[in-house]
Amino acid sequence: MRIAIVHYHLRPGGVTRVIEQAARLLQRAGHQVVVLAERSPADFPVPVHAVPLLAYDEGREPVSPAELEAALLEAVDSLLGGLPDVWHIHNHHLGKNLALPRVVADLARRGERLLLQIHDFPEDFRPYNYRRLKQYIPEAEFARCLYPNAPQVHYAVLNARDRGFLRQAGVPEERLHWLPNPVWLPASREDVRSWPGRLWLYPTRAIRRKNLGELLLWSVLGGPEDHFATSLAPENPREQVFHRQWVALAESLKLPVTFDLAAKTGWSFAAMVAAAHCLVTTSVAEGFGMAFLEPWVLGKPVTGRDLPEITVDFTRAGVDLSHLYSRLDVPVAWLGETALWERLAEALSRLYRDYGLPAPDDALLQRAWRAWVTDDRVDFGRLDEPL
Repeated sequence: MRIAIVHYHLRPGGVTRVIEQAARLLQRAGHQVVVLAERSPADFPVPVHAVPLLAYDEGREPVSPAELEAALLEAVDSLLGGLPDVWHIHNHHLGKNLALPRVVADLARRGERLLLQIHDFPEDFRPYNYRRLKQYIPEAEFARCLYPNAPQVHYAVLNARDRGFLRQAGVPEERLHWLPNPVWLPASREDVRSWPGRLWLYPTRAIRRKNLGELLLWSVLGGPEDHFATSLAPENPREQVFHRQWVALAESLKLPVTFDLAAKTGWSFAAMVAAAHCLVTTSVAEGFGMAFLEPWVLGKPVTGRDLPEITVDFTRAGVDLSHLYSRLDVPVAWLGETALWERLAEALSRLYRDYGLPAPDDALLQRAWRAWVTDDRVDFGRLDEPL
């Protein structure tokens, strides 16, 4: 088969590693594979055609769907000599490039065979993305653009939770596939570094949902030999605002934390892992949860916050994550019950408003409170940055 894999970019990170592994394995199985992305990186295992119009369009005027579709068709024609047998498109619906969902809907309408791989949902606590999509895509086309439905359109999901979402939304079982991410292993382990003392490495691009405040709390509680680090800084300007706040706080408190270790040291991912005493995750939301699996393959333990609705697939397969915690409780009295309640009500009301839903009633607020608070203690992961 001739397969065209499409994603916004190929920057270092989880989706890029998934694409790289899939492309390599499909090519090894005898398929002709090409990748279309914003830029063409060096040393990618299959041909990459740069399509600059695929770039994120936050903060600028979106490109027209017709222009983007023409660029994609020109790219596949130059690499494959015609249309692919299958378009394998990642996260088309996320609102990072507003033209892409409309292009995908048009390809579906024209009968192109599509495999749409869902890593994240704009409906899953991404109100900014969802608002952008609602403002750009006409209401009559909205569902068709985000989730096109046709006999030749299939969906791939990363976990049982997401499979359940799409099944309930009406995607037929025969067009819905569970495609877990491949767990990555460095090709070479020669790039070995060491760290004085114990390095607790959070191998992540430090965006907001990665819950950096909890990592800083860990650093406060660590011993004199413990140092904590994140591997990558965010590139999204909105995410950088929160990241700078955490960096400034860590500096003001003189915490043993290094942010963006890769840039600070020039080390590869394999080198950072080799230097680590233990890998850490404090994330409060994941699409797949690679952070729970990669450390074992790389010969390192992992510890931190569990996400049971994500990790249930791993535990069913026999991975032991019983040492992780699903809550990290601190006394409500430290924050004040009134202040906490007001923040919860404000956050939930804003969330419902962003999604165009009726304001939450008191019963819903009480239900949220019970999820946040147990025995006069609140889960640290529920708190926003000021709290």
